[in-house]
Amino acid sequence: MEGYLMRSSLLLCIALAASSSIQTCGPQQQQESYVREMLMGCWTDFVRGDRAEVHILNLMWTRDASFFSLHMNISKPVILIISSSKMAYVYYDPCEGVNIYVNNSTITLYSPHQNNIHKEEIPHQNEELIKWAEQKFEGVTSFTTVKNPEKITLIEAQGTKPKNMPTAGPMDCVLNNEDISEKHFMKIDMVPDKITSCTLKSQNPDHEEIHVINIPDSSPVRNVSLLVKTQGISFFLRGPQGTTWTFLNTGFVKLGSNNDIQIQAFPNKLTLPKYNGTGDKAEVVQKMALEYFKVSYFTSYSEITLDSSTISLVIEKQHSLPEQFPSVREEMAKSMIPKTTDAPNQMLLNIHLYTSPDYSFPLDPLTRLQTNKRIYALISTYTIGDMKMALKVIGCSIRPKASSSAEKELPIILESCTVDPCHNSARLSFSLDQMPEGTSSTWVLRCSVKLCSSDQSYQTEICEDKVRTAEENLEVEQSCQPQGVLGIAFGGFLIGVLLIGALWFIKIKTGYPAGLDMRSTAASFPGCPCSRSKRQPVSSNTSPSENSSANASIGSTQSTPTSSMA
Repeated sequence: MEGYLMRSSLLLCIALAASSSIQTCGPQQQQESYVREMLMGCWTDFVRGDRAEVHILNLMWTRDASFFSLHMNISKPVILIISSSKMAYVYYDPCEGVNIYVNNSTITLYSPHQNNIHKEEIPHQNEELIKWAEQKFEGVTSFTTVKNPEKITLIEAQGTKPKNMPTAGPMDCVLNNEDISEKHFMKIDMVPDKITSCTLKSQNPDHEEIHVINIPDSSPVRNVSLLVKTQGISFFLRGPQGTTWTFLNTGFVKLGSNNDIQIQAFPNKLTLPKYNGTGDKAEVVQKMALEYFKVSYFTSYSEITLDSSTISLVIEKQHSLPEQFPSVREEMAKSMIPKTTDAPNQMLLNIHLYTSPDYSFPLDPLTRLQTNKRIYALISTYTIGDMKMALKVIGCSIRPKASSSAEKELPIILESCTVDPCHNSARLSFSLDQMPEGTSSTWVLRCSVKLCSSDQSYQTEICEDKVRTAEENLEVEQSCQPQGVLGIAFGGFLIGVLLIGALWFIKIKTGYPAGLDMRSTAASFPGCPCSRSKRQPVSSNTSPSENSSANASIGSTQSTPTSSMA
């Protein structure tokens, strides 16, 4: 029995060790990636007679944030044509000698200088765009499809292909799936689209690279082309039944797949034993690869959900997306926020006041605000096309208009609202009940604001460093019944009633005239701090006729607190 238990424990330990050695990872959008999509483009030897090159950027967007930055460091003459599939906003550094042609209806450019900008109705479809450029500028030097750009940089290197390159293209732009990294005259940072990845490196640096690529069964059956730029790696490829994987070059060591595989250099498909595992979930496919290669590690896992009828992928050295994209995105978003250095570009911030939290009833600017009422404010700026900006209120203060030294911080409450009404605006509320009393009735409300840009793709908000100010004059009137005065008035009313009753009792029992005018007694417990009654002089001699008038004064005095409550 003891031996049986020992064998059972040993088998359990072996099983646990085996299960713990098999690791998987969950694919994410911003993880390090070895796989990226190839898009349509061309690269020719064309140069105009004036030595100007003609470059086309055709933008495609599959995410909400459609703005990017364009940087140029070029001394040679260039004609740059930019077309976009949807509204796009571009901040660019002007460059002398570069003429930019943009689609008038879909592209807005922001720059301190608007020189050399030409707006025309430019087509977006690939072939139509090339035909338009050839008719207007005689030819096309390069055509590049850019999906979800964040930053595009054109550098000094000449855009035409070197004459000594065996792959030098013809003068006509013939579109093919291309590797953008080969175009040494431009650098493009793009957000990955529908390619999620994760890595699980081996602890042993001598282990070979294994890349797992999975197309879920919900995707249509397609041909997938692979361009391998890192030699000596292995692949496990899984897709819906009927998928064909085509290698454009031979850069692999081992292959495993549940589909047919073809190498472009060979006329026939490779006959490989197909892996017959079932399931298309990330963890399941990763375990398939580990079982197929009989290893406990893999280098990367990529899941492809692209909508294209055909897919072309590049497998190359690792891109550190988590480090690269946040800095690029932040730089781009901040650069898109309009600058206010120059007077013509001054951004105006307006403050509008309302009486209720639903912001339905705006106040006239000349309306006198009561100190016992809560005021609702809306700070807004003009809309930049349909760009969705946000205002972040840092704080507010108030001061008399005649003096700038008596400024006081104003307690505010940031009011929430639904997304759409709050584009290019911010809501807040405040009360003036703690305002210092002063001779001035006109005050200045001053709020500090930052302009922010939201990126829904990454659930982030990027704000500019500069703090802007919004100001509005307020006409203020000290209220006769600030908050809490009703309770004070009611307390004064009770005390007044008790005191008058006690004085009346003393007068009846003792006949002592008390020498006190009831009207002045009531006036000493005011119900309104803004309008205090003055004491009336009281005679020290009383007579029966005065007693009767005193009775009348008592009756009128008892009604005074009640009237103050009305």
